[in-house]
Amino acid sequence: MNERELPPAELLKLVNERGVGYLPGLIGIVFTEMTPELIRAELPIRPDLLAPNGFLHAATVIALADTACGYGCRLLLPETASGFTTIELKSNFLGTALSGTIQCEATPVHAGRTTQVWDAEVRNAEGRRMALFRCTQAVLYARS
Repeated sequence: MNERELPPAELLKLVNERGVGYLPGLIGIVFTEMTPELIRAELPIRPDLLAPNGFLHAATVIALADTACGYGCRLLLPETASGFTTIELKSNFLGTALSGTIQCEATPVHAGRTTQVWDAEVRNAEGRRMALFRCTQAVLYARS
């Protein structure tokens, strides 16, 4: 069965299990909603996700946003695609968080046959926007 055909609860279980043993699981990313139009994920802040200056490390925010966009990209891959890879990403940081759980919402801007473009917003526990993120994914095909 194709991931797109799974009931929502089963899909969330699958994608959350997929991260175990990899960066998403290591830092604690949890997906809470996954549809072709919207991906939601969250990450509880822990001291080991902060930079030495005591603020949330930028790489932590990027990991959350890029993972949400990447899992969404996978959901929208053409049937004949073998995978994808990030070819460009950009982040604008508007704020930070020192505790609580940060949330990410990712949406597709373009889901083409050779590239996908995704936007994401990351918000702090109070709901204030703290980062804007955009990435471009190259859709991969097996070589003949």
